[in-house]
This record gives sequence, structure tokens and C-alpha cells, in this order.
Amino acid sequence: MPAYAIAHLRPAAPHPEIAEYIERITSTFRPYGGRFLVHATQHEVKEGSWPGDIVVIAFPGMAEARAWWDSPAYREIAPLRSRHIEGDIVLIPGVPADYDPATTAQAMREALAAEGS
Repeated sequence: MPAYAIAHLRPAAPHPEIAEYIERITSTFRPYGGRFLVHATQHEVKEGSWPGDIVVIAFPGMAEARAWWDSPAYREIAPLRSRHIEGDIVLIPGVPADYDPATTAQAMREALAAEGS
């Protein structure tokens, strides 16, 4: 099952360390099967607010995503970003190809019915 590293990065002034981070990041996730799906592209806000940029990196699974995050190569460059850009970063598993949200809704309805009993 695929997994994703998702970053919501707040606006930041350009800095040479950020440029270095961007230049080096791809080489840190490629050994773990990672690839960019989204990298700070223009976005349309449909509800609420979303200051800054979004980055999405896909991995074959959570094990690879965690291994990348904890890797010496990534840990070495992470401060180049974190010293200059505030943000939130999560690692999250995807859903299987046959995922059906109706199953989730059904489980929720059953839990609600059990609470009402």
C-alpha cells in the first residue's frame, strides 16, 4: 500500500540554505522509492485558508517513508529547511486500490447505533 510524506510549509523568504535543501532532497528519497507528486505548485483554496505551499512525496509503503525520514541523508539536510520555513509534515498510509468509503460509513453507523442502545 502506498504511503505519503505531506508537508504544509508556510511562506518564507528565499534563503541559500532553502535552495540547497531543494537541490539535495531528491537524492535522499530516491533510495526508498520516493518521488514527488506535488512540489510547491500553485493551488486553489476552496474552503478555509491555506497559506504557503504543499509538498507530497509518494513512497511504496510506510516502511520506506519512515526509513527515508529517519535516514542519515535526510536528517543531515532537514535543518536547512527547518531553520527557515515553519510547517507541518506528516507520514500517512494510502488506501488500497479497492478502498470503499461506504465501508467506513457503515462502521460509523454501527458504532453510533451501539452507543444508542
